[in-house]
Formats: sequence, C-alpha cells, structure tokens
Amino acid sequence: MNPGIVGQAIGLFAVTNIDDILILSLFFAQGAGHRGSARRVVLGQYLGFAAILAVAVAAAFGATFLPEAAIPYLGLLPLALGLRAAWQAWQRQGEDDDEQAVTETGPRVLEVAAVTFANGGDNIGVYVPVFATAGVGGMSVYAVVFLILVAVWCFAGRFFATRPVVAKALSRWGHILLPLVLIAIGLLILVEGGAFGL
Repeated sequence: MNPGIVGQAIGLFAVTNIDDILILSLFFAQGAGHRGSARRVVLGQYLGFAAILAVAVAAAFGATFLPEAAIPYLGLLPLALGLRAAWQAWQRQGEDDDEQAVTETGPRVLEVAAVTFANGGDNIGVYVPVFATAGVGGMSVYAVVFLILVAVWCFAGRFFATRPVVAKALSRWGHILLPLVLIAIGLLILVEGGAFGL
C-alpha cells in the first residue's frame, strides 16, 4: 500500500466523519445495558457506511444511483428518526426506569444505518472526485482504510459513551439528546442542501 494514499485516506475519513463520533456515542449510550445493542450499532454503522462507499465508487465509475438534487432530501431520514425518538421519549416521560428498561431495546441496525447514510450523504460528493482520480488501485486503498477506520470510530464512540462522567450524563439526558441531534442533523442536511427551496 502506498503510504501517501493511506495518509490521505485517514485524513479524508477523519475530516468527513468527525461528527459520527458524537452520534455513535449517543447510540451506544441508548443501548447501554441491552444485550446485543453494541453489535447492532456497529453493524448499522458498517451497513450505512458501506452504502455510502458503494454509491461513491459507482459514481466514480460513472454510474449515478442518486441524482445530486436528491442528496439534500436524505435529511428526511434522521429528521424522521429524531421526531420518532422524541415522540417515544415524550410518551415514556411518566414511566419509571424499570418500565423503560422493558420497552427500550436500544438502537436498531437499520436506524443506525439510515442515520449513518443520511449524515454521510454529503461525503459522497467529496469522495467521488477523489475516487475517480485515484484509479482502481487507489480507490481500493481508500475503501480498505475507510472500513478499518469505521471500527476505530465505533471504538471511540463506545469509549466516550462508557466514561463514567459521560455515561452518567448520557443516561440522564441521552433520551433528549439523541432526538435533538438527529433532528438537528436532518434539518442541517435539508437546509445546507437547499431541499424544499430552503
């Protein structure tokens, strides 16, 4: 592997995915104490990021699955998930912790994947020209490095979610923070992309 391309891939991934650590921390905190939850978060993150990679690679080869005008509307995914999470948190506000533990199973694979894909929709526009100029060999290096770094990001998200101070704050406020972050991400994607003439 070309060390220069590896370094560029690491830098590109870090710059385009720094916000994912916060989202992953919230997902890991939401699933704390639920069996298999961490595995679902990691699987969802990989599934969502693999979809981003697949679209970017295909676009670099000239295939277009998503018209550029459709990318801002990906913001509807985290917005809808955030509104749903807010609704569920509001419905459970009178329940005690034992009742919440029974109803809450932690994040689902497809929810995490949808948020990852929607949040990374703008990354596709950055990855396509880089992949197109890197050629097949360089593109493969980028893909491998990115997939390794997804694991590092998952580890970092889990690490932050399990620090005592952070874990205590997230267990107390996570049911409010997760919907707010998802709604904010959705609105940001919609507004920055000019969806609905915003």
